[in-house]
Amino acid sequence: MHCFACQSAINPDDSWCSKCGAAVRQRVDPDSERRFVTILRADVIDSTGLVADLEPEEAVSRLEPALAAMRAAVRQFGGIVSKELGDGLAAVFGAPIADDNHAPLACHAAIELVRRVSSLGDPGLQVRVGLHSGHVVAYMVASEFSKVYEIGGAAQHLAARLETAAEANQIYVSEACQKLADGHVRFEFLGRKALRGFGEPLPVYRVMGASDLSSWRVRRARSVSRFVDRTTERALLRRTAERVSASRQTVLLMGDAGIGKSRLAHEFVQDLRADGWRLLDAECSPNLQSAPFSTLKRLMLSILEAVSKDPDRLVDPREGLSAVHRLAIDAVLDLPISDVRWGDLEPYARGRAISEASCAVAESVARHKRTVFLIEDLHWIDRASDTVIAAIASLQAPNLFVFLTSRPTGMPEWIARCRAEMIAMRPLDDDSGREMLADMLGTSVTDTDLKDRIISHTANVPLFIEEVCRGLKDNGTLRGQWGDLALVRPIEELGIPSSIQGVIAARLDRVSRQQRQVLQVAAALGPRSSEAVVRRLSDLPENVLQDCLAALDRAELLVRIDSDLEDSFEFRHEMVRQVTYESMVEKVRESVHARILVAFESDETWRDDSDALCYHATRAKDWPKAFGYGRSAAQKCLARSAYADAADYFRTAMSSLDKTPLTRPRETNAIDLRMEARMAFIWSGRVVEWIDLGKEADQRATQIDDVGRKVAAMTVMAGGQNFYGTPTEAVVLGEEVVGLAEGSGIPGWRNLAQYNLGQAYFLAGRYREAEQTFARGRAHLMGPEAIAPFGTPPKYTLLLCCMMKSFTHTVMGEFDSAEQLQQQAAAIAEETGRPYDRVAAAYSGGWLKLGRNEPAAAAAILEDGFVLAQKHGIRLFVPVLACHLGMAYLEQGLFDRARGMLTEAREEAKAVGYTSAVLRSSIYLALATWRLGDIRAAQNMLREARNTARQQGFSGLEAEALFGEAVVTPPSDDEGKAAILAALRAAIAIASESGALPLRLKAEAMLNEMLARDDELT
Repeated sequence: MHCFACQSAINPDDSWCSKCGAAVRQRVDPDSERRFVTILRADVIDSTGLVADLEPEEAVSRLEPALAAMRAAVRQFGGIVSKELGDGLAAVFGAPIADDNHAPLACHAAIELVRRVSSLGDPGLQVRVGLHSGHVVAYMVASEFSKVYEIGGAAQHLAARLETAAEANQIYVSEACQKLADGHVRFEFLGRKALRGFGEPLPVYRVMGASDLSSWRVRRARSVSRFVDRTTERALLRRTAERVSASRQTVLLMGDAGIGKSRLAHEFVQDLRADGWRLLDAECSPNLQSAPFSTLKRLMLSILEAVSKDPDRLVDPREGLSAVHRLAIDAVLDLPISDVRWGDLEPYARGRAISEASCAVAESVARHKRTVFLIEDLHWIDRASDTVIAAIASLQAPNLFVFLTSRPTGMPEWIARCRAEMIAMRPLDDDSGREMLADMLGTSVTDTDLKDRIISHTANVPLFIEEVCRGLKDNGTLRGQWGDLALVRPIEELGIPSSIQGVIAARLDRVSRQQRQVLQVAAALGPRSSEAVVRRLSDLPENVLQDCLAALDRAELLVRIDSDLEDSFEFRHEMVRQVTYESMVEKVRESVHARILVAFESDETWRDDSDALCYHATRAKDWPKAFGYGRSAAQKCLARSAYADAADYFRTAMSSLDKTPLTRPRETNAIDLRMEARMAFIWSGRVVEWIDLGKEADQRATQIDDVGRKVAAMTVMAGGQNFYGTPTEAVVLGEEVVGLAEGSGIPGWRNLAQYNLGQAYFLAGRYREAEQTFARGRAHLMGPEAIAPFGTPPKYTLLLCCMMKSFTHTVMGEFDSAEQLQQQAAAIAEETGRPYDRVAAAYSGGWLKLGRNEPAAAAAILEDGFVLAQKHGIRLFVPVLACHLGMAYLEQGLFDRARGMLTEAREEAKAVGYTSAVLRSSIYLALATWRLGDIRAAQNMLREARNTARQQGFSGLEAEALFGEAVVTPPSDDEGKAAILAALRAAIAIASESGALPLRLKAEAMLNEMLARDDELT
C-alpha cells in the first residue's frame, strides 16, 4: 500500500504516512488533485516551556488566544487552515479554489498573524512563520463528524523547515514564494541556509513588510514589453469618451487575467490626460477584500490629492457637503470622528450617507472638468465599496467617464443596471504577437521558429508571452539584453512559468466537475482530440457531454475546430492543456491513459499508431505494452530514417522492459533490444550511448551466461571504440572480438566484427592490414554467408565494407581499385534508396575524387551528402562530410569558405565524440588558417594535432599533420629549414610503413625540392 500524497510505502493499519504526514483515508481518487499553492506554517516558540508547569485548562487558555489569532489572520486573507498542530497550524493559499495571488496573500496573512499575536499583550507568546510556494496533492479527509481539507507532498516540508529556521516574530520564505510575491511585499535576502532534510543550502528570504505599490505598478515595473495593437478597443473607448459632455459614460473593460486590461486602460487614460482630462483612480486589491470601503477610500484619497495639486485651485469638494455627509467621507478615510450624530446613525443610514456623499463628491469634481474615474479589478472589490461604486457608475452627470476593468468572474451584477458599455478583450492577433516578441527578443530571423512556438503556446495572451520569454531568459536559454536576445540551446518544452500557473488554474476552477472530467480526458489525449474519442472515454450521457463541450467552447478552453474528417476540439493554448493535465494526481492520470489505451487498441484507426499507443501505455505504466509499442515505434522510425526519434523510442522500450519482473526471457529481450537499437544511436551520432548499450548488453549476457549474445555485445563495443577511443585500444578489442565471433560460429556478428577491425586498422594507419580485413568481410558478405546481425541488412554492411575498402585504396594510391569499390557502394545505395546508404556512398565518392585531385567534383558530391545527412539527422556522418568538403574548398582556393566549413566540422566532431574527425578537421583547418595569413595559429594547431595523434596512435593522421607542419613553416632561416626537413622525413617514414603512397610521394617531392635548392645555393 502506498501513500496517496507522496507514494511512500505504508502499512495498511497506519493512520498517517510517516514521510509526509498525510492521513491514510478512504477516498475516491478523482476528489484529489495536484495544486500549485503557497503553504504557511506557524507555531508558538517554546510552547512546551510556556505550559510545562500549568494545569491542562490553564495551558489551553495560554495558547488558545495565539491559535485564534493565527486562524483569524489566515482566514482574513482567504487561506484555509489545513491542520492544527497544538501550538501552531498549517494553512494553504490557492486551494481548494485557485487564486493567482496566493503567494502575496499568504505573505500578508503571515504579517497579520505576527501582528495579531504580538498585540495579545503576552510577551511570552512569540511566533515564527515559514512560507513556500509549490505543487501539492490536495484532498478532503472525511471523518464521521466533519471534513478537513488537507495537503500532502514534499512542498509542505520546506515550509516547515523554514518555520523552524525563523527567528522570533520573523517570517522566512522560499525563493519560489519570494519571486511570486516580490513587489507586493518587501523582502530581505538572508543568503543560503542549510535546512534539515535538504542536501544543498537553499536561498532564504525574510519578509520585511507589505509594499505600498499597487498591483498595476508592480506589473508595470516587471514588464519588459511595449504596448502593441488594441486599435479596435481604443477606438471604442475614444468614441464613448466623446459622448461624455452630454451625460455620464460608464465602460467596463472585461477580460481574463493577463489579457492586458490594465495596460490598455492606463495607455488610454494617459491619452485623455494629454487632452486635458483629470484622472482619478483606485484599484481593488485581493488583500483588502475583507476591509470595508477599502476601494472607496483609495478613490477618495485620489480625489483629495488631485484637488491639492490642481493648478486651477479646485475647491475641496467636501466643503459643499452637509455635516453628516462630511462625517461620512471622514469615516471612509478612517479619520477620527467625535461627532455623536455619526454614532447615533443606524448602520444602514451610515451606508446611505456614505453613498450619497461619495456621489456628491464625484459630481462636484466632474462639474469643473472632464474627469475619468479609473477603477481597476472590480472582481476584487470589497462589499461595502461595491454599492457606492455602483451608485457613482449610475450618476446622470456630464463630464464624468467611469472606466472599470474586471475579469469575467466577479463582474458586479449592477453593470447592466447602469447601462455600461462592455468591451470584451481578446488575445492579440498573430501579427501583434510577433511585434511584441520582436520588441522583447529582437528582429533576428533565426528566432522565427521560437517566436512561432511561443505564439502557439500562449495563444497570444500578452502576459503569457512575456512570462514565457522571461522564464527562458532567467534559465539561460536566451542570453543577451531585452530587445537583443539569442537562443543558446535547443528548447524541448516552453513550460509554464510559476507566475501564471495560478492564472490558468483559476480559469479552470470556473468549470463544473463534469466539464473538468471532459477537459482531463482531452488533456491526456493531447492538443487536439476528436469528439468521438472524448465521447467514448468521458462516459457521460450524450446531452450532458454536449452541454459540457458547448460550455468549454464558450469559455475558450476547449474550442471546436472545423474539420472535413470529424468533429474535433483543441485547447485554446498549450498551457491550459498542461495545467489541466498536471492537476490530475498520478493515479488518476494512469487511469485515464489506461482507458485511452484500451480504446485505441480496439479502434482500427489507432491500432497501428504505435507512437500514440506507446505514449499512453507509458503514461498508464503498462510496462509490457509500453515495451512492445515502443519497440514497434522505434522500428517504424528507422524505416523512415528518423534516427533520433528511433533512439528515443528504443530508450522508452528499454526502460519499460526493465520495469517488468526479472526473468531470463526478459534479459534476453533486453540484450536483443540494445543490439537492435545500436543502429539508431550510431546513425544519430550518439556515440557514448552506443558504447554504453554494448556495455549493458555485455554485463547482462555475462549474468545469464549467454555466449552468443556476449559476442554481439562486444562487437557493438568494438565498433564504438573506433569513434570514441584510441586506435590501439580499438585494434586490441577488435582482434579479440573477431576471434570470439569466428569461434562462436555466428557469421552475422563475425562479418560485422571484421568490418569493425578493419576500421580500427585504418584509423591506426595500418592500411595494408585494413585492406585485407575489409576484403575478407566483403567476400563473406558477397558469398553464401551474406549474413548480418539482426536489425542490419546485409547489403548495408557490404556497402560499409566497400566504402572503407575504397578509402583504404585511395589512401594507398590504388585509385582503380578504389573506383571499382565506389561503384559497388553507389550501386547498393541506388538499389536500397536508404538515406544512410546514399550518404555513405557520397562520402566515399567525395574522398575518391579528392584522392584523384578533382576538388570541384569532390565538393559537388560531398555537398549533396552533407545536405542529405543533415536533413535526415544522420549526425555520425556530418563531421566527416563537413571535413572533406572543407578540404575540397581548400584545394579550390576557397580559403574563407574552407575555414568556415572545417571549423563547423571540428565542433560537430567534438560534440559527437568522433576523435579521428576532430584531428583531421584540425589539420586542414590549420592549412586554411595558414592560407589566410595566420602562420603562428596554423603552426600551433598542427603541432597540437600531431602530438595528439602520436599519443593516441593515429599514425596516418600524424603523418598528415607532419606534412602540414612542413608546408606552413617558413624556410626563412636555418632553424625553419631544419624543422621542415625533420617533419618531411618523419612523414615519409610513417607513410612508407603504412603504405600511404600519395602522401609519401608528396613529402618526397617537397623534400627533394628543398635539398636541391640548398645544393644550388651551396
